[in-house]
Amino acid sequence: MNPQTPIPNINIGQVYDQRYADAQVHYDKLSNLAGFFGRNMPVHRHDRFFQVHYVQSGAVRVYLDDQQYLESGPMFFLTPPTIPHAFVTEADSEGHVLTVRQQLVWELIGADPTLAPAPQVPPVCVALARLGPQFTAEARRLECLFQELQQEIAGQGPGREPALDALTRLLMISLLRLSANSLKARPARQEDLQIFHRFNELIESRYLEHWPLARYASTLGVTEARLNDVCRRIADLPSKRLVYERLMQESKRLLLFTGSSINEICYQLGFKDPAYFSRFFLRYAHLPPGEYRQRKSAGLLSEPVAVP
Repeated sequence: MNPQTPIPNINIGQVYDQRYADAQVHYDKLSNLAGFFGRNMPVHRHDRFFQVHYVQSGAVRVYLDDQQYLESGPMFFLTPPTIPHAFVTEADSEGHVLTVRQQLVWELIGADPTLAPAPQVPPVCVALARLGPQFTAEARRLECLFQELQQEIAGQGPGREPALDALTRLLMISLLRLSANSLKARPARQEDLQIFHRFNELIESRYLEHWPLARYASTLGVTEARLNDVCRRIADLPSKRLVYERLMQESKRLLLFTGSSINEICYQLGFKDPAYFSRFFLRYAHLPPGEYRQRKSAGLLSEPVAVP
């Protein structure tokens, strides 16, 4: 990361579903979040929140504070508050994403300091299939707890909120118990990482201007071929796709959280032709923008869930 550039802080409730901006716990399926944010999640942080990605299937490339991991499910990576991280998931990856306010986790560690090896919980990446037999029961328990959490969220039974709170606490205890088995980070070419992170920073500031890739590459001081090579090596995605995914993320946000018309959103995003914008959205969302908004509003597409 460029030390002069602040790392974006993402509040899941505010960015992904504003109904749950003040929730203590937020849960959703990995595929739903990937469908909104895209496969590539550039470097960011979550102030005051722990976040865990439990990947059941598919491969994921993870960068935890510039430590690189490449692993397939079943696995999880745990990101403490403020730790910069980035990741790229395969198109068919599935699993669970749990975002928990730090106070809840601190209460658990305060009640039993042996849950954390140090006052500050480190970021970890754990491959469950590689754990020794002494951890088999805990790994199985973790999987069952996520299934129970998903089922409880899908229902509306009495005591739902305290049940979700209790399941979240049990999940965090299990995750902390397994965190001592973090994988050893893979070596990463720092120059490639710097180019990749700078490219994502530039996308964030310029994507509404629809810069051609040649201008991105020139601003970064590299050739288009070099930029594309870095993106494929780091994210397994072409550089142009990273720009398009950021446009898609903002398109979905405006469709879901504003009352702007499709034409107004088109022009806000820097498109000059509403018909072209509709074709662009259809290509990557597999639904025209109006139908996406309608189905999401009607609850026909999967919804995120949070615990107040």
